[in-house]
Amino acid sequence: MKRRNFARRPGCSVEATLDLIDGKWKGVILFHLQAGTQRFGELRRRMPGITQRMLTKQLRALEEDKLVTRKVYAEVPPRVEYTLSELGESLRPVIDILKAWGEGHQQRLSCAPAPEAEPVKKPKRAA
Repeated sequence: MKRRNFARRPGCSVEATLDLIDGKWKGVILFHLQAGTQRFGELRRRMPGITQRMLTKQLRALEEDKLVTRKVYAEVPPRVEYTLSELGESLRPVIDILKAWGEGHQQRLSCAPAPEAEPVKKPKRAA
């Protein structure tokens, strides 16, 4: 994926960082890889809303940006593992702060759990 040139623009360092972790899934993938090395299937189970194609695409982009390392084992069937690179590890505080902010503002965010609704009482029918 070709990176944009952010040189000589206000906020360019922020733009460059956000460009690396843009989109719905890259930050989530980085968050899950903080727990350690993961196989493709493990990541997919942790993110039930992502398609196989999108996970593959996002992992390739993270690998291209050198945030994730991919290790392929010469086995049948092939085994592939993903790990945060040293550069990816340097984003750990950023991801942790994003998580903490989200938890602190969860009530206002669309991903917040729905409040428990009171059961609807059906009116009793006359006999």
